[in-house]
Amino acid sequence: MLKKSRWPLLVLFALLSLFFLSLSSTNKVPEIRATTITGKSIKLYEVKNKFTIINFWATDCPGCIKEMPNLAATYNQFKGRGLEIIAISMNYDPPNQVLNFTQKNKIPFHIVLDIDGQIAQSFENIRLTPTSILIDKNGKVIDKIIGEIDFNKLNTLLKKHLDS
Repeated sequence: MLKKSRWPLLVLFALLSLFFLSLSSTNKVPEIRATTITGKSIKLYEVKNKFTIINFWATDCPGCIKEMPNLAATYNQFKGRGLEIIAISMNYDPPNQVLNFTQKNKIPFHIVLDIDGQIAQSFENIRLTPTSILIDKNGKVIDKIIGEIDFNKLNTLLKKHLDS
């Protein structure tokens, strides 16, 4: 009799384990290859990076344009310590405008055109810009920032992750 009563508990434990395992795996960045505007093939997340920021933006987005110089400065400050930034232009953004903007503003990090919207869709169908995805060295999404980045908070976070 005692053995029969354990089965429901074992089944419940197994189901709960699977549930929590599925929750933890959804925080992983999707494995996506992309081509930058310079023709370089990259992965959106690579193990060699200690921290990655994926920034969804558009040339007609005032918040995106405002935060781009700070993103460039942050990249230049931390790139030697393991930071990677990849800016993904939204599918509605005309490629010639993206190219002109990045050349004019001398953007130092990778820029990818999301021509068909598949990259934004892979990150829970991002539609609002700017949206930044923060990824730790294990490929885990640790934060999703909708709107402009608070660079004081970001710098504190980067120092913590890049110095460990």
